[in-house]
Amino acid sequence: MPKLGILMQPPPSVSPGIQRRHTLPASEVRPLNTQDAISVFEIEREAFISASGECPLHLDEVRHFLTLCPELSMGWFEEGRLVAFIIGSLWDQDRLTTDALTLHKTHGSTVHIHVLAVHRTFRQQGKGPILMWRYLQYLRCLPNVRRAVLMCEDFLIPFYRKSGFKVLGRCAITVGSLTFTEMWYPISGHAYMRRNKFVFGCFLFIFVSFSVSKF
Repeated sequence: MPKLGILMQPPPSVSPGIQRRHTLPASEVRPLNTQDAISVFEIEREAFISASGECPLHLDEVRHFLTLCPELSMGWFEEGRLVAFIIGSLWDQDRLTTDALTLHKTHGSTVHIHVLAVHRTFRQQGKGPILMWRYLQYLRCLPNVRRAVLMCEDFLIPFYRKSGFKVLGRCAITVGSLTFTEMWYPISGHAYMRRNKFVFGCFLFIFVSFSVSKF
């Protein structure tokens, strides 16, 4: 009867010290895609339904904008998990109308920020303002963008003012009984960046992975 022994694994073909690691980055910021849509909507639904009863974007609308203009979105991931995001699209008029809720005007010079949301377990950590700052810096790299606009309920005005937004006036859009204030942020520096071919470097600065310890 054969003796039982311990099954030994064959030695690795390379030294353990130089084996390639497959761990996810601790924290990274990148554009969103349609595969992120469900995670986006789950965070959005929890954040907005509890506060106002309405979502800025429904799941089909999230997929719609992530298909048409993923470059105008930004997601903050920690160990592969989405913790905060922004979704925007282009608009071509001075003020928002109901069409701005669903349309992406490819030749527009205004970025309409549809939604900024943070996962409930990561709130009160400054992630919302940090992500908004990174997003606005990224918009400065886009040659045709001149400003960013958004609409919000009045209790959020102080939050967006801290990011540099200014009140434009009452928004023409209403959702049920909800009314909104329209706010805007000037985007500048385009001529300088075009002249110095700085767009690529700016893109790398915004989307490079970063360590949580930096914050």
